[in-house]
This record gives sequence, C-alpha cells and structure tokens, in this order.
Amino acid sequence: MQDLKLSDWLPTTNKEVKIRGWEALDVILFSGDAYVDHPTFGPAVIGRMLESFGLRVAIVPQPNVNDNLQDFVKMGQPKMFFGVTGGCMDPMISNYNANKKRRDKDAYTPNGDIGFRPDYATTVYSKILKEKWPDTPVLIGGIEASLRRVTHYDYWSDKLLPSILETSKADMLVYGMGEQPLREVVRLLEKGVPFKSINTVLQTAVLLDEGEKIPKNSNWEDVEIASHEVCLKDKKKYASNFKVIEQESNKLAARRIFQKIGDKTLMINPPYPTMTESEIDASFDYPYTRLPHPKYNKRGPIPAFEMIKFSINIHRGCFGGCSFCTISAHQGKFIASRSKESILKEVDTVLICQILKGICLILVGQVPTCIK
Repeated sequence: MQDLKLSDWLPTTNKEVKIRGWEALDVILFSGDAYVDHPTFGPAVIGRMLESFGLRVAIVPQPNVNDNLQDFVKMGQPKMFFGVTGGCMDPMISNYNANKKRRDKDAYTPNGDIGFRPDYATTVYSKILKEKWPDTPVLIGGIEASLRRVTHYDYWSDKLLPSILETSKADMLVYGMGEQPLREVVRLLEKGVPFKSINTVLQTAVLLDEGEKIPKNSNWEDVEIASHEVCLKDKKKYASNFKVIEQESNKLAARRIFQKIGDKTLMINPPYPTMTESEIDASFDYPYTRLPHPKYNKRGPIPAFEMIKFSINIHRGCFGGCSFCTISAHQGKFIASRSKESILKEVDTVLICQILKGICLILVGQVPTCIK
C-alpha cells in the first residue's frame, strides 16, 4: 500500500487546514456524501481541479444540520465562494425507495449508515450558508441541482417545484459536468470581476431580479419556456417545457433558455462543447489518494467506494436517454472519451496503490456501445 499522510487528502477540518500551513481558504465545498478522494466522486474532482489552480480548498462532507450548525461556520468564510452538492445521487433517491419508504442503507456513508444526509440536501445546505454568510456567493451543482434547474415534478411531494435556484437561494447553478464552467468562473473572479456580474458563463444558470438587464450575446439564440406559474395550471405546457429542455440538451449549438418564476427570470446559458480528450484526461490525472478520508477508518467501509475502487472509468456521456437513467441528462448525450495513455496511467496507479489479491481491474463506461 502507498504511504499516505493526512495532508494528502483535501482538508476537512481546521486542524488539517493548519497542517497545510494555510491561514484562510479560497473555496469551501459542502457535500451530502462522505469524502472519498477518487475520480468517481464529484466533490473530489472539483476540489482537486480547484487545487490545481493554486486555490486553497476544503471539503465539509455530510455537515450536521440537526445541531447548532457549527459545521457551516467552523471553516470560516472563503475568499471566493461556497460550493454545494447533494451528492452523487439525488438525496431523495439516497434516502427513500420507490415506495417512498426510508431506506435502511446509504451507499455513500460509512457502514451504509443513514441519517447523515437531509432531504433536499442542496437546498438545505445552501439556505443555511446564505443565512450564516449572506455576503458570500453560493454555487450549487451536482446531479440534484442539474436535474432540478427548471420547473420539475418532485415525486416525493407529488408537486411541481420551481427551479432549485429559487428554493435554495443560491447565487449560481452549475449544471452537468462542472469542470469547464467552474474554470471560467474562477478565472473571472481572479481578474477581479464582481461575482454578481458573472452571468454569461456557459453551462451556468442564474436568477435575474425583476427589471434586471438581460445580458446580450450575439452568438446565442434565445428561447423562453412556459413560466412556473403556467406549468402549475397547465400540464401540457409543462410537458412542452420538458421537450424544449430535451431538444436543447442534444444540440451542438443549444439556445439560451429563459423561464419566469414569479417576478424573477431564470436564465440558463447554453452548455460548453463536449470536453476534449485532454480536458477529460486532466480530470482523472489529479493526485487523488483513491481512498476514503482517514476520518472514516473506524466507522466502516463506504459501500459506493467498495463497488468502484478497482474500476476505471474510460468516458463520460451517453447518447441513450433512457427514461430510468439520468446520465444523458447530467453528463450530456455526446461522448467524451479518455485517451489510451490516461487510462493506462490510471491502471498503473491502481496497481501501485492497491493490494490486488486475485482482484480484476474493470474498465467501465456508462454504456459499452459509447466507447470510442
């Protein structure tokens, strides 16, 4: 096994921040999952990418929302922003089965324990952060934010809910794979652009206040879908919205989407082009430990990690669009393939880092027929 130090993981406590010699943080990430420093887990990927920019990044995994909310203030105020995700799955899927009964296991928590992730976690975390730190931007992302970015049917409450930007009070939503838009957001912030002025980054969404000027972009076409209030009254209008979203998700040149929500306007910028080979390679080449944080050593294995620890992902995206699956809706319908060199490099890393006693490495992709 490799000889690892606590500082090889991104910090999760003030003690770990001090070990790195940092006095303050640039970005703090909050996640509904336990922290596994592995390229299969979104917060680790985003954290490592931000770290590669020279930023000081910390992760607060599964913050406690049932006490005095100390987890939301203990790391202090970041210089740039808070990043929030509900986890690798929508928290309501993690917490409940199809019969709306609470699950007895959570695959993304040590020992499969339940109770460490609130319902609608992204909204819960974001609202707390905006209450505690009203002047600090909150960016939301991940599967929950991405798939709830417009008026959507919530199975658990049997209601149409507005964009999660409205319910969470977050400042910006990053949808899909977050590396490309976050890279641009950080670039603009480092140039001194005020966060409020950052509203034309591809693959992001923001809420515009009544009377706020809509930013112009001659390279984009616009489309307005039925307002949230209209959707509440007319299910056919809601269905037509879904059709537009689906069509715009399957275009090389998608349109900018607008939706009225009360006296505000939701603006969803078009997505980035599919990641190039070098871009997706970079996301897998960061210095991951490929292991759960040592804080979980005495709490038991994390089921989701146990399933994938000897697997190697070779692409993102799926052109399918199956009704039971969110991959094409979240990762996109166009395939981003890793290079052979990057894949083999990860194979070597896994062989070095793990004790493989009769264990086979598995090369995986979302759908075998998508592989280059």
